[in-house]
Amino acid sequence: MASKVRKDAVEALQGRLFDGMTIMAGGFGLCGIPETLIAAIRASGVKELTVISNNCGVDDFGLGILLAGGQIRKMISSYVGENKLFAELYLSGKLELEFNPQGTLAERIRAGGAGIPAFFTKTGVGTLVAEGKEVREFDGERYVMERGLTADLAIVKAWKGDDEGNLVYRMTARNFNPMMATAGKVTVAEVEQLVATGSLDPDHIHTPGVYVQHIIEGAAYEKRIEQLTTRKRETA
Repeated sequence: MASKVRKDAVEALQGRLFDGMTIMAGGFGLCGIPETLIAAIRASGVKELTVISNNCGVDDFGLGILLAGGQIRKMISSYVGENKLFAELYLSGKLELEFNPQGTLAERIRAGGAGIPAFFTKTGVGTLVAEGKEVREFDGERYVMERGLTADLAIVKAWKGDDEGNLVYRMTARNFNPMMATAGKVTVAEVEQLVATGSLDPDHIHTPGVYVQHIIEGAAYEKRIEQLTTRKRETA
């Protein structure tokens, strides 16, 4: 079996990027985002992208650098409040946006990865979210139909991974990453620590390697904090 390990992000993405493609990018805010892979996509110059992600980073970091480079045509997201450029592009009509309630977005991705084409949810019924969508009644309650989501490429970030692509996420970074890893036609993972196969406790593996086609070990992660809130020190 050919090795899944690649020397860097450029090699891992080679032959996988094309204009007009759909990319899923893991992370929540700036937590657990695939920094190295995003930077490689930025450097590639690929454009007209549809990006599925909870949010779009900040103006100069994360997916925000793809926005700044004019590479994203459409975002499918649930939250965009930390990115001023995002708001400017959307309000000026230069960026398409498909808003989703956060739980609905998560379930759309999970459904796509599970081979479920659509599902019904009460969230969004009677709001703009339901416009143009099928609404059906079940047991006296109205539900809106949402489609499952898949992507040409899923990029995810994990704490540890092995040569076979088995992944372990750490704490809050276990957000959209596990479900996105299942919903890409191709999934490329970056990890902080790449270990030998057999080193991970099978009971601790969150994403089985069967979902991962390529894996790289990243370095020098910034791990920025969007909004740092601290308590004032008490005087002695």
